[in-house]
Amino acid sequence: MPQSSSVTPPGPLGSVSAARVAALVDGFDRSPAYAGLADALVLAIGDGRIGTDVRLPSERELTDALRVSRTTVTRAYAQLRETGYAVARQGAGTFTRVPGGRARTRDRALTPDQLAVGHPDGIDLGCAAPMAPAGLANAYAEAVGELPAYLGGHGYFPTGLPHLQAEVARGFEERGLPTDPAQVIITPGALSGAAIVAQALARRGDRVLVESPVYPNATLALRNAGGRLIGAPVDPEGWDLAAVGAQLRQVRPALAYLVPDFQNPTGHLMSDAQREEYAGHLRAAGTVAVVDESLQALALDGQEMPRPFAAYSPGAITIGSASKAFWGGLRLGWVRVPPGMAEQLTRARLSLDLGTPVLEQLVLARLLAAGPVLPDQLTRLREQREALLAALAEHLPAWRWVRPGGGLAVWCALPSGSAVGLADAAERVGVGVTPGPLFAAEGGLDRFVRIPWTRPADELVGAVERLAAVWSDLPASPTRTRPGRPGSGRVLVA
Repeated sequence: MPQSSSVTPPGPLGSVSAARVAALVDGFDRSPAYAGLADALVLAIGDGRIGTDVRLPSERELTDALRVSRTTVTRAYAQLRETGYAVARQGAGTFTRVPGGRARTRDRALTPDQLAVGHPDGIDLGCAAPMAPAGLANAYAEAVGELPAYLGGHGYFPTGLPHLQAEVARGFEERGLPTDPAQVIITPGALSGAAIVAQALARRGDRVLVESPVYPNATLALRNAGGRLIGAPVDPEGWDLAAVGAQLRQVRPALAYLVPDFQNPTGHLMSDAQREEYAGHLRAAGTVAVVDESLQALALDGQEMPRPFAAYSPGAITIGSASKAFWGGLRLGWVRVPPGMAEQLTRARLSLDLGTPVLEQLVLARLLAAGPVLPDQLTRLREQREALLAALAEHLPAWRWVRPGGGLAVWCALPSGSAVGLADAAERVGVGVTPGPLFAAEGGLDRFVRIPWTRPADELVGAVERLAAVWSDLPASPTRTRPGRPGSGRVLVA
């Protein structure tokens, strides 16, 4: 049942106050001041703290707020216009832009064709990955300063930079799971981690238990390694561990892929007691758990998180990722293995790649030293979640969902009709959503749709309003879909 929010979703973006801009650029480089101000504004526009198509404060207002000369602001605004981050409208003011427009920031392989081509203002809710947080560009800039020390070597680190391995291990230690840095292998993301594990441990024909619904790209990696996937249902209310135990005893799979932390796509969080019970079932079946913790750091309600699953299942392999906590463009993740297994996984890894980029590893080490996720990122995601859930409750009250305590998306059950039909109709009005069948390990789930809250609040509200409009016109029975929709091989990426 939807849980309504007392938070009122923000209205459409229009302008940003001088006080807000002053807070965002506080501490900008003043040598020279106009260039430092322009750089700080570009960073705020680029990472989404100031949205696109937003009117900036007048030169006089910003001059007063920053206590700088009018010339400083005038030259800074001129530099924004010259670099494509702003445009002047006669009599209206200066408005923010992204060079090349929004479409330039999308990869057409990840965006439905109609959104990329027919709808320049399309809203892509198919990819559950956050925008970059404030401070990420600075981390890159600082990491570039560290890079020269590594240029005299070959640059290959198949298990990762030692100090990054140590940072990842420290994170596990702080969560109650003793970890030696030698147990950590740095990978090009969680998906690559799953592929490495499958390459090392899954023999062709091995049974692999996977949750259903489940993150589809991970199952693709397991299937490509020759695994025979067996679905274990995850209900809208959570895990039925008695049923999971019975299934494990009957099937006795070699591996079990599970997402206990804000499960993708349902958003469920497995308690400590549930982890202990699940681990017992796995031990009895002789099954190795492959635990995806990509969303673990994204607790949005300030709740105390359970201990890592591997604290209850010492033989478990844990996969983590920087893409969900920081930014999808930071293509790094890690695998934590039981003592003595790192060499086996490293040998498997060398058949796929020789390591991850050094610069990105330096960036991630800096970020993790500050914490598993930046506080501003959690604040933004929390506000976006509230805006989305409030919009769903207002415009689509017949839909049913369980309020997630974290993660990046809500799993909505439709009262009737077809999620595939809804996704098909939504594309025609410029909204990309992912229907349930793409998350189904063994088919079905056409009454569900996943909606992430990873876009700005105004886009989320606008997307729900468009979904409500097309939903009201859909028949109660499943609708016909265009060729090429779910089941045809289209792969979800986040």
